[in-house]
Amino acid sequence: MTDRIWTIPNILTLSRLPLAVVLFAFIAKHWWLAGLIVFGIAALTDWLDGLLARRLNQQSAFGRSVDPLIDKVLTGGAFIYLMPVPGAELSEWMVTVVIGRELLITGVRGIMESRGVKFGADALGKIKMILQCVVLVAILAVLWLNTFPLTSDTSRGLRVIQVALIYIMLVATVVSGVQYLVKAGRAWNRPVN
Repeated sequence: MTDRIWTIPNILTLSRLPLAVVLFAFIAKHWWLAGLIVFGIAALTDWLDGLLARRLNQQSAFGRSVDPLIDKVLTGGAFIYLMPVPGAELSEWMVTVVIGRELLITGVRGIMESRGVKFGADALGKIKMILQCVVLVAILAVLWLNTFPLTSDTSRGLRVIQVALIYIMLVATVVSGVQYLVKAGRAWNRPVN
């Protein structure tokens, strides 16, 4: 276990901040394919930093805190930028649920880590993150595909899949948030070493 900041996993984590800025610019310009590629690279760094942290034994409190925070900047910002885009199928309440959950759990994570409790992502939190990434890929892909002439049946089918994925992601977001709050409540009542 290490508490060094400049490790390969942490550098990969921090690389997602400039990637997020580029992604937001591409969304603002409606460059869907470019946005999809940049988001894919960012998602790959998210998977790779966790893998390398475990393999190189470079897990740290910095990584446990900053990695999910940068994930939230990337995904939350993408949802905010996509919300007003026709065809993204995101409404204000959906984005509020995602952002609200992320801010709440980031705050709880910070409090728990300051008490000496390791409060990294668990299985349900990782599933939630995967679903958020799947939804963003789906939205960007559908927006890109809609730049081509599609039959109405194809367009309708893509929309149904996209909306279904959004609602599945929202359920996972709420359930994982509740689960983290329960986990924090239980840990809070344990004595701190």
